[in-house]
Amino acid sequence: MSRTVIESCAVATVDAAGTEHADGHVVVEDGVLVAVGAGPAPAFDDEPDAPVERIDGHGCLATPGLVNCHHHLYQWATRGLAQEATLFEWLQALYPVWARIDAEIERAAARAGLAALLRSGCSTSTDHHYVFPQGAGDLLAASVEAARDLGTRFHPCRGSMDLGRSAGGLPPDSVVEDRDAILAASAEAIDRYHDPAPDAMVRIALAPCSPFSVTGELMAETAELARRRGVRLHTHLAETVDEEAFCLERFGVRPVEYLERLGWLGDDVWLAHCVHLDAREVARFGETGTGVAHCPSSNARLGAGIAPVPALVAAGAPVGLGVDGAASNEAGELHLDVRQALLMARAAHGPRALTARGALALGTIHGARCLGREDELGSLEPGKLADVALWRVDGAGVRGIADPVAALVLGPPAPLARLLVGGRTVVEDGRLTTADDEALARDADAASRRLAAAVEVG
Repeated sequence: MSRTVIESCAVATVDAAGTEHADGHVVVEDGVLVAVGAGPAPAFDDEPDAPVERIDGHGCLATPGLVNCHHHLYQWATRGLAQEATLFEWLQALYPVWARIDAEIERAAARAGLAALLRSGCSTSTDHHYVFPQGAGDLLAASVEAARDLGTRFHPCRGSMDLGRSAGGLPPDSVVEDRDAILAASAEAIDRYHDPAPDAMVRIALAPCSPFSVTGELMAETAELARRRGVRLHTHLAETVDEEAFCLERFGVRPVEYLERLGWLGDDVWLAHCVHLDAREVARFGETGTGVAHCPSSNARLGAGIAPVPALVAAGAPVGLGVDGAASNEAGELHLDVRQALLMARAAHGPRALTARGALALGTIHGARCLGREDELGSLEPGKLADVALWRVDGAGVRGIADPVAALVLGPPAPLARLLVGGRTVVEDGRLTTADDEALARDADAASRRLAAAVEVG
């Protein structure tokens, strides 16, 4: 048995009752939470010789590890481009660049992107990869290996595009795939990587890219495959007014109705962005349990708008957070989006639209609901997996803020004292314990330069 005891810290459990402790403890045994409560940790006499790691939590706040519900890790290699573009303009500028990625670039980008997430308190992340150039190598394997190396919990999505420009879609034909090849690759990804076990480190989802890059046939067949194999579904939806216009012109309906016709609403589905929803669509998300990955920083960067998060939460829909791709959120750190979600909600709907604790819930238990893991992740409760973030909330920037949750969410970025994933320390005092931060940055820089050179030559 291995045991870790965190003591003398504030604790925000994010459980259903909103339980918090001003001075409490968290105890981990063999990767599972066994005690969370007020005061000192209980004495354990069962195995007196078992190794115990004791962590002094003075000045810290313990929360669940954050859950990132939407990302495009390969985009770490293309940050800082098309800086004043709308989504469609941005995509059209970057599709030709992404057509040049390969497994080496993907590996470096994924490692850098996942490292940034870990350093921001994120213990579980998705990745929506939908660009698979011919001859690029095994891009999905590169990202899975990166996650395993760094020690993060990972939900990669086998994405796809089969609607090229010649058929009325947005992407150039050079970056789309054949539908049969996509379905075969999707089934193979499930076979190779999906782990349904309660403590799984890797789970696969299937994720056709968007209404303007995927045929209705692929959407429907992917949904059938996913449900037959017991994996979740993900796609982009209702991100911009351009997408809405595309759906109205091509399908005669708004994006949500289009997806509903294809069987794509349900509690096994979570959708990225969902900025442009009307009241009926919000209600349908709540009725069907369809999840939303809210990406406030990316949506602001691209000028897409602000998702109706308070209405979605009130309707009962799970609303997690996503940093989105690093080419539209160059910071790539999830704790920043906890604060951004609160600010955007209040900017649109007033000061009572979202509380600090509500914002923290988006980044934890709501994210776990989106991924179908609310019984395992997203709150600090005995029996759940020991994914724990320990934040310093005693620095000069937050002195005088008596409420530690407010200090975390409203204050300047809190230093991460420790991040446990399954009880294993992967970040300590803001640095990775599983890799060299500087080496990851150098590799990512080299990958970006090589990609840019390949595009110039091409």
